[in-house]
Amino acid sequence: MTATLPELFDLTGQVAMLTGGRGHLGRALADALAEAGARVVVSSRKLEEAQRVARELSGPEAGRHLAVQLDHLEETSVETGFHQAIAQAGQVDILVNNGHAPLGEDWSTVTGEQFQQHLGNLTGYFLLSRQLRNHVVSRRGKGSIILLGSMYGVVGSYPDAYEGLCAASPAAYHALKGGIVQLTRHLAVYWARDGVRVNCLSPGPFPGAQAPPELIERLKAKSPMGRMGTPRELKGAIVFLASEASSYMTGQNLIVDGGWTAW
Repeated sequence: MTATLPELFDLTGQVAMLTGGRGHLGRALADALAEAGARVVVSSRKLEEAQRVARELSGPEAGRHLAVQLDHLEETSVETGFHQAIAQAGQVDILVNNGHAPLGEDWSTVTGEQFQQHLGNLTGYFLLSRQLRNHVVSRRGKGSIILLGSMYGVVGSYPDAYEGLCAASPAAYHALKGGIVQLTRHLAVYWARDGVRVNCLSPGPFPGAQAPPELIERLKAKSPMGRMGTPRELKGAIVFLASEASSYMTGQNLIVDGGWTAW
């Protein structure tokens, strides 16, 4: 059976759940899924923020997007939030693990407790992914899971980019993102027979508004394209990974970094 290119990227009739939908990158990801036709379930630790984003989303399902409260660092919240999404939407076909509890401490100041807590982001990604896998299997459907990694999950950072300006890129963050990339591969090979694809989307330098201007200039000098990424430049990648356009792709890490990791 053949399908046209627009049909391959079309998410009409599917439900996509996205954690951290109110964030710097999360909002662009939510917009992309909605514009591609999906009904989006936005989750956040703050329900009112998730509801605000859901109301603002466009696409064919505008006005029907949903919101749930979910803290992916709390196992009970992961289970409760996912089941609330099922109760509201009826099913979930696509899961984007994007939520992130940040850490500002670098290798020189981070405590063991802080380091371990930061790795809890990975635990949350796994637990929520397992919820989606079990849900898809129970209804004999298909699913696509996307974990948000980072270029810093595959390469180290440049010390001179941060020196004298701010804390270095946190060691715990690099360990976390590297773990996400490897978790993607592991789950993909175990769940392929279940009709569940698992891929990773790893953004490169996409600094938020709070990033020091001098740091941005230093990072630009490290990029082959000589500039930082903008959130909209992830929209095509997330729809590709979520849709039938990538139907023969699982266990992969798609890096969108302006060429950073090509040096």
